[in-house]
Amino acid sequence: MANIAAERRAFTKILEVLPQQAWDAASLCAGWRVREVVAHMAMPLRFSTPRFIGELLRSRGNFARMADRVARHDAQEPVSTLLHRWRANEDTLWKPPGGGLQGALTHDIVHGLDITIPLGLKHPVSDASFRTVLDHATSPLSRKHFRFDLAGVRLEATDLDWAFGDGEPLRGAAHHLLMVLMDRRLPSGALDGGATARFTTA
Repeated sequence: MANIAAERRAFTKILEVLPQQAWDAASLCAGWRVREVVAHMAMPLRFSTPRFIGELLRSRGNFARMADRVARHDAQEPVSTLLHRWRANEDTLWKPPGGGLQGALTHDIVHGLDITIPLGLKHPVSDASFRTVLDHATSPLSRKHFRFDLAGVRLEATDLDWAFGDGEPLRGAAHHLLMVLMDRRLPSGALDGGATARFTTA
């Protein structure tokens, strides 16, 4: 949890200096701007269990629908409010169902990268945290949940001593490989290797 809080505080420093127009820039989350992503990141940290269940019931048990509805609603708040909600929960303990603290760290880092990658900003995540989330994202449980097909592909980080799988190589920085595992499409040039075409945009 101490590691999660440290990574959150590092991300807060990025949000604090974002120009106003950047909050309306597109993220890697389809259909969401930066402000929707930040609203979504804070949502599980500030919602009580009864409120979470109530919002889920309003969306007929569909979490994806609920997350989108709540993010779009909350994103209408001023930037100062969105930033305060995130900053106020830097030390909040939260574990996604079945994901544990590794899942919470993964949630924070992935959505942080959804923001920083398209903005061209460096996301200061520690090597230890990247190893944790890459191992979590390639675990049998995560692969079953996200239904990600890695058959015939070997992931190889170029900035970290980490690899996974067998087959055609897919090389890239740790943060780019993590986003591949989260089914994000990256711009041309972010990845290298025989399997690159499967995971990048034209």
